[in-house]
Amino acid sequence: MAATSLPFLFFLFLFIFFKFSASQTADQTLKTFLFRVDRHSKPSIFPTHYHWYASEFVDPPQILHVYDTVFHGFSASLTPDQVASISSHPSVLAVIEDQRRHLHTTRSPQFLGLRNQRGLWSESDYGSDVIVGVFDTGVWPERRSFSDKHLGPIPRRWRGVCETGVKFARSNCNRKLIGARFFIKGHEAAANAGGPISAINDTVEYRSPRDADGHGTHTASTAAGRYAFEASMSGYASGIAKGVAPKARLAVYKVCWKESGCFDSDILAAFDAAVNDGVDVISISIGGGDGISSPYYLDPIAIGSYGAVAHGVFVSSSAGNDGPNGMSVTNLAPWLTTVGAGTIDRNFPAVVILGDGRRLNGVSLYAGSPLKGKMYPVVYPGKSGMLSGSLCMENSLDPREVGGKIVICDRGSSPRVAKGLVVKKAGGVGMILANGISNGEGLVGDAHLIPTCAVGADEGDAVKSYVSSTKTPTATLDFEGTVIGIKPAPVVASFSGRGPNGLNPEILKPDLIAPGVNILAAWTDAVGPTGLETDSRKTEFNILSGTSMAAPHVSGAAALLKSAHPDWSPAAIRSAMMTTASVTDNRNQTMTDEATGKASTAYDLGAGHLNLGRAMDPGLVYDITNDDYVRFLCSVGYGPRVIQVITRTPLNCPAKKPSPENLNYPSIAALFSTAGKSSKTFIRTVTNVGQPNAVYRPRIEAPRGVTVAVKPSRLVFNEAVKKRSFIVTVGVDRKNVVFGEAGAVFGSLYWGDGKHVVRSPIVVTQMDPL
Repeated sequence: MAATSLPFLFFLFLFIFFKFSASQTADQTLKTFLFRVDRHSKPSIFPTHYHWYASEFVDPPQILHVYDTVFHGFSASLTPDQVASISSHPSVLAVIEDQRRHLHTTRSPQFLGLRNQRGLWSESDYGSDVIVGVFDTGVWPERRSFSDKHLGPIPRRWRGVCETGVKFARSNCNRKLIGARFFIKGHEAAANAGGPISAINDTVEYRSPRDADGHGTHTASTAAGRYAFEASMSGYASGIAKGVAPKARLAVYKVCWKESGCFDSDILAAFDAAVNDGVDVISISIGGGDGISSPYYLDPIAIGSYGAVAHGVFVSSSAGNDGPNGMSVTNLAPWLTTVGAGTIDRNFPAVVILGDGRRLNGVSLYAGSPLKGKMYPVVYPGKSGMLSGSLCMENSLDPREVGGKIVICDRGSSPRVAKGLVVKKAGGVGMILANGISNGEGLVGDAHLIPTCAVGADEGDAVKSYVSSTKTPTATLDFEGTVIGIKPAPVVASFSGRGPNGLNPEILKPDLIAPGVNILAAWTDAVGPTGLETDSRKTEFNILSGTSMAAPHVSGAAALLKSAHPDWSPAAIRSAMMTTASVTDNRNQTMTDEATGKASTAYDLGAGHLNLGRAMDPGLVYDITNDDYVRFLCSVGYGPRVIQVITRTPLNCPAKKPSPENLNYPSIAALFSTAGKSSKTFIRTVTNVGQPNAVYRPRIEAPRGVTVAVKPSRLVFNEAVKKRSFIVTVGVDRKNVVFGEAGAVFGSLYWGDGKHVVRSPIVVTQMDPL
């Protein structure tokens, strides 16, 4: 069996050797690599693994991090010759080049079904003693969201620290913000290597856990912010701001640096530290871009999160913002809970009023002086055919053409708020920000620096058509503030990462969606609400959109569930959220997709939208053990040595190769090849976490052209019998099945006992292996 993974190491060695032997200059370039070492190979002469690594593999000054909890090995900044030499060592299981990752960037708790003094908030004491670790850009500790007023003592099991640094003292931690660390060595090594990464700019960034970006403060307070009364962002979204788990404790791990991203070597070190520190939940709104996912054994987020889950820590991750394209979801490991983004029932409407009286609806968070109904000439710089002009890129606008006018700018290529700055510099008085086809009708609010209304693709086309067909086109912009009770909601955000899963389509991803559009949460004092250097405004709260905002909602939800059910595993917590998730909106109709306006599918929203009113008492859960995950890794063709890169312990795969679709997941994805069998069977096991004596019966919604059969026809539980297994057989009638635009059809399996409804999405697709 071991021989099957030797070619992997051999080709990895050849790849590294030839890549760096290509030219004499490249030969001397330092790069950071992560080395997965078989810890059992350490000679007893060395007192620690660090002594072994420093003596046998590399000089001590070159070692950045030593990993010993979620991963065994070290990271170091080395020349290609050194890497080639270490790669050939028999104790080295894998070599992973350090990669840069990116951030996936008030009313939402109520929208999730949380209510004061009852239900999950009451049952969990608002997450009181649960510890949430947030991997992000740090924290602005003075915010009211991080007050420890009326909180009890720090949980005794906490083993973490409050690291000090620039403008961050031990006194910045308290009974709420109980820990703070920062990880910078991977970033500094990349900067020292002379690549595209520049060194930390100490005038705009802090060498400490303090947040110079805002993203980390926002995600931490979304997950577990305290009640903050009279909260708003320049008057928008006013009310009481609070996180999903207001009494949970926070530990902040700063792994991302302003305008520099987040390095794998630092992220893995944070996983190691957080698990050692004693966190219960990890929230990570970070991932690869462009919908590209590395195999699990080359993905430190997948490796680190496996180690965390194996220690009983729930990990919530963002699905990425590369939707609505198919197969754009990231963070695909089946032990991660992958979260897409939906809207909530609050909006910030703005209106473009054209000279011919038409009103085009959009959104805006502009809070400056209004236009007061005054009509201005409208111009579209893209009319000339110049792409840079249509996108309002830097130095692309002629002041003679746009001065004193409202300018239409197409979305894309540069930050939305930065386009307004370009318009302002050229003398424009306002901006209409128009979506293209790729963004469809999906809109997010921005704290624009000039009067701006963002509009969908249809309205964008309408205003451009008006400009091109009218001799003296005019318009004004009207800002209508905050509106609550919007219908329909939730709607799947157009930017949210979509399935199918690009690594293993047998596992449906994303798992579910949560609020991720126009979310109000705490903000840093280091930058204004737009994040632009020229934005000198200060705000205690900011409104952001992204799957980055959705993941901490699920992290906070996991903290509440963990507090109410301390014995539940990470897989049980995820299952409770997935099987109780909503697939209908506040009109009681099938949830729609913002990008198309059509009904959403399981590729868009996974099992559905987080519904915490029901997740506390799901009835049945689909639990998954570490051994189950190992069998899954065997089933997708990984050999023992490759699996050991992820799991840290040597093992052997079963003689008969398991099926990946038989991982005990709360969703079912049936893949059929064009010429293969027309039926498949799936085995699932459920654990009763409701009343001891219960009988569950199935109800099936099968798509047209598909048959779904379940055996047995009922599941009987009592005091002695907590677990029951069942078989699902999915058959395809190839003459009658019509795979839609997504190349799949969708159905559901429900188990009910008269009180609980336990739903699993079913996806049936035709997909030939590559």
